[in-house]
Amino acid sequence: MLEKELSKEKAKSSKQITGAEALILSLLEEGVDTVFGYPGGAIMPIYDALYDYQDKINHILVRHEQGAVHAAQGYARVSDKAGVCFATSGPGATNLVTGIADAQIDSTPLVCITGQVASHLLGTDAFQETDVIGISMPITKWNLQVTKPEDIPAAVARAFYIARSGRPGPVLLDITKDAQFGKLHYKYEKCEKIRSYRPYPKLNMGDVDKAVELINKAKKPFILAGHGVLISGAENELRQFAEKTGIPVAVTLLGLSAIPTDHQLYVGFLGMHGNYGPNIKTNECDLLIAVGMRFDDRVTGDISKYAKQAKVIHIEIDPSEINKIVKADVAVNSDAKEALKALSERVSKASHEKWMQEFRDCKKLEYEKVEQHDLYPGGKGLKMAEVVRLISEKASADAIIVTDVGQHQMVTSRYYNYRKPNTNITSGGLGTMGFALPAAIGAKVGKPGSDVIAIIGDGGFQMTLQELGTINQSKMPVKIVILNNNFLGMVRQWQQLFYEKRYSSVEMINPDFVMIAKGFNIESAKVTERSDIEAAIGKMLDHKGSYLLEVVVEKEENVFPMVPTGASVAEIRLE
Repeated sequence: MLEKELSKEKAKSSKQITGAEALILSLLEEGVDTVFGYPGGAIMPIYDALYDYQDKINHILVRHEQGAVHAAQGYARVSDKAGVCFATSGPGATNLVTGIADAQIDSTPLVCITGQVASHLLGTDAFQETDVIGISMPITKWNLQVTKPEDIPAAVARAFYIARSGRPGPVLLDITKDAQFGKLHYKYEKCEKIRSYRPYPKLNMGDVDKAVELINKAKKPFILAGHGVLISGAENELRQFAEKTGIPVAVTLLGLSAIPTDHQLYVGFLGMHGNYGPNIKTNECDLLIAVGMRFDDRVTGDISKYAKQAKVIHIEIDPSEINKIVKADVAVNSDAKEALKALSERVSKASHEKWMQEFRDCKKLEYEKVEQHDLYPGGKGLKMAEVVRLISEKASADAIIVTDVGQHQMVTSRYYNYRKPNTNITSGGLGTMGFALPAAIGAKVGKPGSDVIAIIGDGGFQMTLQELGTINQSKMPVKIVILNNNFLGMVRQWQQLFYEKRYSSVEMINPDFVMIAKGFNIESAKVTERSDIEAAIGKMLDHKGSYLLEVVVEKEENVFPMVPTGASVAEIRLE
């Protein structure tokens, strides 16, 4: 049906159309069904053109441009499409910056369209003029300023190709107002290659053979799975490879949900607040097989003491990540899916039961020292972990969990039982507070058949709470859980442990979150007692529309285990 309508639109191409309309038609050619945005002076021609295509493109009017870009991220992460957002020039464009940087470091495909002052005003400090091309250059995969209407279709085609191909990332098109008003004979051709840009490196079978040799000889091999597994859709290939070789699998923060957390070979979550076994055993394994991950400092701790005893195989599509932080003995520059499939066909079937038992022993110790007290506390105050446990038990297997940044994020990553791929949406590399609420909106639009549950701290929620207005206007049935400890909890934890309890500007005097939700016509409730929490979560999940549940948790709860900053992963603290 859409193809027929697009054909009709193409038939009109013998006539001249505006650059603004050409942009909308180009977005339709790329399969865009949703745009998150906020109008303003320099992008008004595009919004005027969008008016005639409201039946084809759903525009979600956010309350702040940062909300638009985070919503586009949430949409992209669950839909396997590029997220698209609109903003005007000047402050509209600069309000996108945090989300663009977040998408860049977390490899999320975005196409950001900004309006710009007319080309004859460029460089004059005109009203709402800013150099968004210069500002966004280091945080985009590609950006371009378009000053002529006839350049718009090709720019859009190139933008989508670059954003989605290889290691995905954000691109930005800045379109001057005269280019939007100007006329062109419209013709669209999809971009399928760009000279000197090779997003899909050819798998080198010589490297695969070297990797196979190391894997077959290893006595204590260990797989570290990252976001690249999910981006390439390699979840089945990862599981098949691990099951054939009997190798334990740990995941990074963004790799969560790449393998079910109840799989017999899943041994936990890596990093600063990850599980005890995966951190300790990193420095005891004889072979690290890193798949689609980049060895960031939250995973490695003190790099001078990281896995020095082990051989390293690094499977990574982005060649700039190979040998950047950890030197690889065998580098496989490839898409994760292709590489894992080739490895599985060649490796010997194996079992490492004694090695796996060492992880199980670590898990037992961690459960006795930490987890049982978190999950089933005896004290009066509610703990974040028991709330996450109940949500995990009651939510459907395909529910999408969106977290913000802070203690609640680490607790959710540790204790939520992820059963299906791409059900964990969070801000990893940039660690952007305020991410979760708008990202949850985008995730719900991108996957409307799944429940979307945003778990947020009281600090992060207040950074983008205006997006409750978007939820209300768009009638978005998103569930929101605020774990409220009246503190910036993670900073407070660090001040307690490393700054002699000098709590500097971390205590929050919070508003009445339930009343705020009611102001946006969102059903809401507050829980302070353990006896009420299970029923409250059930009521929230059963509710047909959006729902906000505030849970008051212990004020000074700490998240353990913890690798102190600058320490080795082997120095992880259980208490």
